[in-house]
Amino acid sequence: MSKAVFTGSFDPVHLGHLDIIKRSANMYDEITVAVTVNLDKKSMFDFDTRVEMIKEACKDIKNIKVEACEGLRADYVNKNQFDVEVKSLRNSTDFNYELPLAQMHAKLYKNTETVFLMTDPAYSYISSNQVRQVFSLGGDVSMMVHPTTLSIMNKKGK
Repeated sequence: MSKAVFTGSFDPVHLGHLDIIKRSANMYDEITVAVTVNLDKKSMFDFDTRVEMIKEACKDIKNIKVEACEGLRADYVNKNQFDVEVKSLRNSTDFNYELPLAQMHAKLYKNTETVFLMTDPAYSYISSNQVRQVFSLGGDVSMMVHPTTLSIMNKKGK
């Protein structure tokens, strides 16, 4: 059985993330979406809310698990013995950010390969940072996030 993990801060989860999750679910027997800490970002949502947003948006995907990963990602990946870590790439900026991380993880992960999936061009303009900024300034983000995510965002307010 092949086990993959898709890690990220998902703050909030957007349609580009959901596309990668769905495609990964078709490629691997089991996909775990692991909500991680990003020390460089100030989060809009806490772990529990981000996990809930992903669970709601992915409830029709049968082979998915969603969990919080609060410590070192390598410890989490090694403990759960994933075969693959899926990372998405929108552009060369993402590649330049993700490549050194993948190279470091090649040393830290015991038996896990990093696989890059290119973002569907329809979603290549979306980032969680842009979603947060547009939303906080009163803009319409309905074309960037799942309806349940938008509902949670609206409850939280700007």
